[in-house]
Amino acid sequence: MKNILLPTDFSDNSWNAIQYALQLFKDQKCTFHLLNVYTPIIYDIQYFEVGAAQAGLIDAMKETSKKGLDKLLAKINKSFKNKNHTFSTISSFNTLEREIAELYHGNVVDFIVMGTQGASGLKEVLFGSNTVHVIKNTKCPVLAIPNNFTFETPIEILFPSDYEIDFQDKHIKPIKDLAALFNTRINILNASFGYPLSEKQAENKQKLVTYFKHIAHLFHSVSNQNVPEAINNFQLKTRINLLVMINNKHSFFENLFFKSKVKQIGFHLNVPFLVIPSKI
Repeated sequence: MKNILLPTDFSDNSWNAIQYALQLFKDQKCTFHLLNVYTPIIYDIQYFEVGAAQAGLIDAMKETSKKGLDKLLAKINKSFKNKNHTFSTISSFNTLEREIAELYHGNVVDFIVMGTQGASGLKEVLFGSNTVHVIKNTKCPVLAIPNNFTFETPIEILFPSDYEIDFQDKHIKPIKDLAALFNTRINILNASFGYPLSEKQAENKQKLVTYFKHIAHLFHSVSNQNVPEAINNFQLKTRINLLVMINNKHSFFENLFFKSKVKQIGFHLNVPFLVIPSKI
C-alpha cells in the first residue's frame, strides 16, 4: 500500500493537486495523508520562544488548520468515494520542509503530490518556493501538478536523461509503478551537442533497456539542443502527459531551479512533473 502525502494550504491549487492524485491512484490501495502546516509569518523553529501572546496566536492557527483539514476531508469523501483509499489528517506547527523530513524518516510517507503555484506572482518563477525546496531536499519522489491542470491518463511519459546516472531500482521503480497502472509508453530523451556517448553513458543507457524491457518505450536522441529546448520541441510533436526527471547533483534540474536561469531559458512546464531524488 502506498503512503502518499498531500500537502495543502486549502488553496484551489492544492485542491487541484489532490484531485489529480485521487484520480491517478484510483485503482490502487493507498493511504493519503492530508498535511497542513502552520507557523507565524516571522518564525524560526530553533529560536522561537512562546509567550502568552504567541501561544494564543498558535492556538488560533491550530484550530483553523484542524477545521480546514476536516472540511477538506469531508469534501473528498463527498466527491471521491473509493474503497481503495484511506485518509489521515496531519496538522502541524512546523515548516513544510521539516515536517516532510520528519514524516519521511518516520516511514509515514513514500510519495508526495503537491501543487506548483508560487506566492510570489513572478512569472519568471517556474514553481513556488515551497515546491522547489521540497523537491530539492526531500528523499522521496515528488509529483508536482501545475495550477489548473486537468487530470489526463499518463499514457505518454517523457523521461529526459543524460545517461550519467548509475540507474538503480530505486530510481526506476516510481516510473515503472506508474506505467503498470496504465497502458503507458516511456519516451527516453537524450539531448546533446553532437558528442557520442561515453562508455559509462552507453552502459547506463543499456540498463534502461533492461529495466523497461516489459514496458513500451522508445529512445530519442537529439543533437545541438539543450535540455529545455529538447523538451519543448518534443512536446510540439508528441502530446506528453507526464515529465519525469531524476534530480542528481549538477544535473539540468539543479541548473534550472537553483541558479536563477528560468527566465533566460524560457522553459515553462505545463504537464505534471515527477522528480525522483538520486539518493533515496
